[in-house]
Amino acid sequence: MANLVAMLRLPSNLKSTQWQILAGPILILLILSMMVLPLPAFILDLLFTFNIALSIMVLLVAMFTQRTLDFAAFPTILLFTTLLRLALNVASTRIILMEGHTGAAAAGKVVEAFGHFLVGGNFAIGIVVFIILVIINFMVITKGAGRIAEVGARFVLDGMPGKQMAIDADLNAGLIGEDEAKKRRSEVTQEADFYGSMDGASKFVRGDAIAGILIMVINVVGGLLVGVLQHGMSIGSAAESYTLLTIGDGLVAQIPALVISTAAGVIVTRVSTDQDVGEQMVGQLFSNPRVMLLAAAVLGLLGMVPGMPNLVFLLFPKFHVCFLLASKITISRRI
Repeated sequence: MANLVAMLRLPSNLKSTQWQILAGPILILLILSMMVLPLPAFILDLLFTFNIALSIMVLLVAMFTQRTLDFAAFPTILLFTTLLRLALNVASTRIILMEGHTGAAAAGKVVEAFGHFLVGGNFAIGIVVFIILVIINFMVITKGAGRIAEVGARFVLDGMPGKQMAIDADLNAGLIGEDEAKKRRSEVTQEADFYGSMDGASKFVRGDAIAGILIMVINVVGGLLVGVLQHGMSIGSAAESYTLLTIGDGLVAQIPALVISTAAGVIVTRVSTDQDVGEQMVGQLFSNPRVMLLAAAVLGLLGMVPGMPNLVFLLFPKFHVCFLLASKITISRRI
């Protein structure tokens, strides 16, 4: 017994930097508990907020990485975030069907806010917004990112022998040492593993979008049956109450899913340089002054057309000119 206690006891020298060791098991236990145990509304609010914050963090990390392999854990993170959203959907579905007849705050303040304030309390508008988000996520971003990951994995695997031969040639010529050769071989292998994992991980997001639609239909139909048959509500009242809760639940899950899908697209479409995505985009979009002047001229001409919103169309050319002047002043000061 003493040996068992000693094995289960955490090491006394566990530092603050070693908490990552327990992060994975704790997250798995949290996901399983959300699927099995009924959670109060306040805990759901915390978990929904954590899900939104986590998706924003993943997107920002994807934006600020300079190489694809700097975020090699992204396929695994994609799996865990998908499981977290599905577990939250299960937990929120349970509380919506159990407590939906009590009012709009049955599933927590976050679901209420997304169901009422973001769509004005109109469940028809909420359904349309939810379907649009699912289409954007499923048909546009996820499909494109999955195709890019598939092609990238194919080209990386086809180019592996050539890269390995180039590393061996540099090593034999004395241009690099043994340690550098091992490092480069490891990077080639990691790159192939990453794109192979991304090719399959994109299916998680597609399945999550399909599951979101099915969960929404189940919540609406199940809510109508529970409200009318068990709680004696009218069909109109039950439809309004449960549909608004379902729309709030769907939106609070689909918005982080859209953010994560955008992060996946950023990861697989970026070109590895010594700059992050923001520096690449700004540096290449606004580096040519002729492009800026031509865009300003086109907007200025549109602004002078009768019936057009003149103020808006004439405001952007001024912004273009001010940006060019500020860029020239900055460059002259550096020189």
